[in-house]
Amino acid sequence: MNLRHAGIGMTSARTRGRLIERLRADGIKDETVLAAMYEVPRHIFIDEALATRAYDDVSLPIGHGQTISQPHSVARMTEVLRNGKQLNRVLEIGTGCGYQAAVLAKVAKEVYSVERIQPLYERARKTLRELKIFNVNLRYTDGTAGLPDAAPYDGIIMTCAAPALSAALREQLAVGGRMVLPMGTQEQFLYLIERDENGFRESRLEAVKFVPLVMGKA
Repeated sequence: MNLRHAGIGMTSARTRGRLIERLRADGIKDETVLAAMYEVPRHIFIDEALATRAYDDVSLPIGHGQTISQPHSVARMTEVLRNGKQLNRVLEIGTGCGYQAAVLAKVAKEVYSVERIQPLYERARKTLRELKIFNVNLRYTDGTAGLPDAAPYDGIIMTCAAPALSAALREQLAVGGRMVLPMGTQEQFLYLIERDENGFRESRLEAVKFVPLVMGKA
C-alpha cells in the first residue's frame, strides 16, 4: 500500500483501527466485514478537504446531492447480506463514490454495481482502479430495475431508499439469496428480503436514513 492509501495522521491505519473498534463496540460482530472495512481506505473515496473526517462514523457529501454512507450502515448492511457466509455474485444499486462496492469486493467473489450519475460512475471507476480492485463490474445505468443481464444474484444491496420493493428487482435474487435495502419515504427502515424454494420472506430491521432512489440517468 502506498503512502496515499496508507494515510497519515487522521487518515492513518491507527485512526482506521479506532473506527473498527467503534463499530465492534456498536454491535458489528462479523470479523470478515470488519477486516474488509479496515483494509479499504475510506479517505480515498472522499474529497481531500473532508479527509480528516473519513474515519468518523458519519455520512459525508460526495457531490451531486449524494453521500458516502455512514461506516456503521456499510458494516451493518454487509453483515446482514453475508449472514456469515461467503458471497459469490452480488449486485449493488447506487455505486456513489464506490466505497460500499470496494468493501463488498473484499467479501464477495464478483460484484456488479450500478450508478445513474455519470460523474460519480467515472470517479468510482477511477478510484477502484487506483486501489487495484478488479472484481467490481461498474455500470452507468438506471438501477431502479436492477441489472437483469447478470442476474441471478446471491446478494443484492441498495444504498438508496426505495418507496417500495420492485418486482423486477426481487426476481433477480437467486433462490437462497438475501437482499438488504432501505425502504420508505418520510420514515425509512432497513429491510431484509430472503428467497427460498417456497418464495420470499421480508423482515423489517432498524430505522435508517438514506438518499432516495431516483429514476433515470444524469
